[in-house]
Amino acid sequence: MTYAAEIQRQRATIASLGEKWAAIDPDMAARMAVQNRFRTGLDIARYTAKIMREDMAAYDVDPASYTQSLGCWHGFIGQQKMISIKKHFGTTKGRYLYLSGWMVAALRSEFGPLPDQSMHEKTSVPALIEELYTFLRQADARELGMMFRELDAAKDAGDAVNTHRLLREIDEHQTHVVPIIADIDAGFGNAEATYLLAKKMIEAGACALQIENQVSDEKQCGHQDGKVTVPHEDFLQKIRAIRYAFLELGVEDGIIVARTDSLGAGLTKQIAFSKEPGDLGDQYNAFLDCEEVAPTDITNGQVFISREGKLLAPKRLPSNLYQFRAGTGEDRCVLDCITALENGADLLWIETEKPHIGQIGGMVNRIREVIPNAKLVYNNSPSFNWTLNFRQQVFDAWEADGKDVSAYDRARLMSVDYDGTDLADEADERIRTFQKDAARDAGIFHHLITLPTYHTAALSTDNLAREYFGEAGMLGYVKGVQRKEIREGIACVKHQNMAGSDIGDDHKEAFAGEAALKAGGKDNTMNQFAA
Repeated sequence: MTYAAEIQRQRATIASLGEKWAAIDPDMAARMAVQNRFRTGLDIARYTAKIMREDMAAYDVDPASYTQSLGCWHGFIGQQKMISIKKHFGTTKGRYLYLSGWMVAALRSEFGPLPDQSMHEKTSVPALIEELYTFLRQADARELGMMFRELDAAKDAGDAVNTHRLLREIDEHQTHVVPIIADIDAGFGNAEATYLLAKKMIEAGACALQIENQVSDEKQCGHQDGKVTVPHEDFLQKIRAIRYAFLELGVEDGIIVARTDSLGAGLTKQIAFSKEPGDLGDQYNAFLDCEEVAPTDITNGQVFISREGKLLAPKRLPSNLYQFRAGTGEDRCVLDCITALENGADLLWIETEKPHIGQIGGMVNRIREVIPNAKLVYNNSPSFNWTLNFRQQVFDAWEADGKDVSAYDRARLMSVDYDGTDLADEADERIRTFQKDAARDAGIFHHLITLPTYHTAALSTDNLAREYFGEAGMLGYVKGVQRKEIREGIACVKHQNMAGSDIGDDHKEAFAGEAALKAGGKDNTMNQFAA
């Protein structure tokens, strides 16, 4: 609905209620409605699911149409990210938000900082989704509010050209609300617990939920040791639970991202149930590290499975966990992915130990032999040492090609001594094009960085603390922060406006008329940033 049509709708509503609503301005009511186009989290989930489905279809046609996101641990961080994207690129198309369970655990738990082991309150996840969208909706209201002020000024000046332009821009305003891929970890319990939490996350606005095939009560960060996976049927129950949650809430296009940690997980808690040779349970059990046992050699406490007429004893650790055979990680990942897609998942996530296009692409090619349009969400993780990994990849490629690498020590390639060398420059170029190349060659539809704003907050705070508490004093803030904000057009340099002061003034004027006590008068020090 256009702004003009919304005004007409509000006029009709107000007129129908007679004199008692005579003081209500239909134009202001229309502005408030336009500034808040999303009424509920489910409105957001339905709207963003459609966007994400369209983006997935576009990627299937052209892998250059991959999408990206950054992990955000606070609504303000997500808001500033989207404001920045609109400022620099003019559109939010193809840019999402990522909600990292790691950052919820480390930064948002009432227990204080926690490791990424699903120990944080499960309710903190939907709470953060709701917070992120609250801040994005406020960014819409702020931006449109400034446009309405410009519109009033153009009308007062009799400027028909700018009036027409602003009315068109208001009608075509692109929201800051974008899809969010939200981490539900391993579901925080059984399938019923997963279903209940999924509903809360969807109701808060999430259109895409990422779930992993680890044991809930043994869950570890994807880049830590000691990961324990579950048999496929256990995982598929949770995928089905999430789909039921989406359907119950009327988000038919909701997206499920199935993550496998099998590449780095060498342990399982269960032996899978199997009815017949070759079924899914039997395939899972085939990866177990077993020893054939003669009946005369059975010892106390052993557990056995039978296969092809043989009695096999899976190796069981003192932790009561069973281990997989070494070198089976990629095969298990491929089976996990195919099984998940065949049973209702929409996208895959393979957690790897390094960002290597050949490794990822090799697995994706095998998956696509069964599911031709299989595609990934991939974690461009800060847990990888990108500099060292890519310098070593270049070193290995050069060595394989017979190029002289005697000037380089492979183990020391992180050293600043190699900065500016041909090898370092080629590695940096490979890092720069990694997302484009991996989208084309490794089936990666969505690139995200899980924890970037955790690291940028730490880095910027360290820089400010070093300067402000050192010799620079106040210049440390002014030169290092405020002057840059002003010259680079960072919206929150006017922090009162960013926090909603001008929106509040507009509302005060609507509510109280000439009696309104507004904050944005001539004595507001934010006016110093107008120049």
